[in-house]
Amino acid sequence: MSKYTYRFEKILVVREQEKNESEMAFKESVQVFEEIATKLYDLLKKKEDLTTYQQERLAVGSSIDEINHYSKFIDSMEKTIVDVQQKVVQARAKMNWHEQKLLEKNLEVRKYEKMRENDYEHYKEDQQRIEAIQLDELSTIAYYKREIR
Repeated sequence: MSKYTYRFEKILVVREQEKNESEMAFKESVQVFEEIATKLYDLLKKKEDLTTYQQERLAVGSSIDEINHYSKFIDSMEKTIVDVQQKVVQARAKMNWHEQKLLEKNLEVRKYEKMRENDYEHYKEDQQRIEAIQLDELSTIAYYKREIR
């Protein structure tokens, strides 16, 4: 029996490498998204804590300078929050784009794998057919050898 070789094996290897690269890029984009989202969460939590502290200070009475200081600090923090929110949106879009590319690469690799499976099944059927023909020829030769004797 001859050795099976898949005619698109090199293409499949390249597609698998592309899929692996897409998977790495997706994982990296998820990590970046998580880092930025965590930073946003921390900023929002810090702002909430600061606002609560400011409310407590107002209840017991605080100086105008202190109130002014906290107001400016909260305004600055809100600007930072808006900036980080934009970064979260961009990171999410990038992550979704990489996820879509990964899905496309997975599908492409799966198509080539399925083609290989089908091709191998045809190869096995051909080999069995050839083997059956050879057995028929051998049995015919053996029959004629008995007839000649």
